[in-house]
Amino acid sequence: MRVVVLSKAFVRGAYQRKAEEIARLGVELTVLVPPRWSEAGHTTRLERAFTSGYELIALPIALDGHFHLHFYPTLGRWIERLRPEVFHVDEEPYNLATFLAYRAGRRVGARHLFFAWQNLLRRYPPPFGWMERWVMRRSDAAIAGNAPAGDVLRRKGYRGPIAVVPQVGFDPALFRPAPTRPERPFTVGYLGRLEAQKGLIDLVEACARLRGDWRLRLVGHGPLAEELAARAGRLGIGERLELRQGVPSTEVVPVYHGFDAVVLPSRSTPSWVEQFGRILVEGMACGVPTVGSDSGEIPHVLGEAGLVFPEGDVEALRERLQRLIDDSALRSELIRRGRERFLARYTQGQVARATVAAYRQALGRVEG
Repeated sequence: MRVVVLSKAFVRGAYQRKAEEIARLGVELTVLVPPRWSEAGHTTRLERAFTSGYELIALPIALDGHFHLHFYPTLGRWIERLRPEVFHVDEEPYNLATFLAYRAGRRVGARHLFFAWQNLLRRYPPPFGWMERWVMRRSDAAIAGNAPAGDVLRRKGYRGPIAVVPQVGFDPALFRPAPTRPERPFTVGYLGRLEAQKGLIDLVEACARLRGDWRLRLVGHGPLAEELAARAGRLGIGERLELRQGVPSTEVVPVYHGFDAVVLPSRSTPSWVEQFGRILVEGMACGVPTVGSDSGEIPHVLGEAGLVFPEGDVEALRERLQRLIDDSALRSELIRRGRERFLARYTQGQVARATVAAYRQALGRVEG
């Protein structure tokens, strides 16, 4: 099976292990990526980390950082050269990149599938709504990152096969618990974009009410950094807050090993709810207890392996964190459950197998 994947997610080196696992399943694989992707004021440049068994090609990108409007000017020539049987466009169906990629793939007779995270029913103005309908009518399969995203596709009229598979998994050989924990204050941690919808102001306020010897470490980039520092100062915990710059995807494991709890306190907005919660899976894999709000997919990702609180409820978040500080047996139990849940659901090998099954489904579908 000859497959081409177009994906800006594979700019991150740690995610490229999924491509290696797909190739190991007998797929003749080429992954096309941009040389960089910009988001929340930060640019991630291509990290070539796991590139065995498949070809990784960087294509020029136009309108870098524009989620709906970016595209690849030379893509058509590459598709003519590669002539895939299956063309996996790792983008939402309403994006210009997806529409143009499908047009290129149709010229060589490829079967097509797209990826969807969007878990809210939203109607898009022209031309995006038109492109979405056009893409869905010409898709041989779809991959949804969560079950609500699959439901949204059905409500919008998509009738083809849908596989519910996370966009990426995580390498159990890379994401492992630390062998020992050094003596330190109990460190509450977050790694990701510093944005309002991630609920980080709630996290600062909850930590301000904690008892005992603790620290709060926020690692990432984003527009909220100055406000977080100012809020911590007003609450009298400025010396307990540490803001660090983000790190490449292949260097996040030591960051998690410096946490004693990973927290994702996301707050839903009218246009967004949490679609997955990557840091919770990475935390579970690295042997760190996890706490998340009940926004979107977070409770489904955590299951019984983490502590969930009502989004926006600062006192409930404080109570969950205080329990972790005070109860070493609870911490040990959540570490055990988290690692088991990660190995059962979220490894790169499992995601790769489910993705290849979607490719086979796309190939086996008879076009009308």
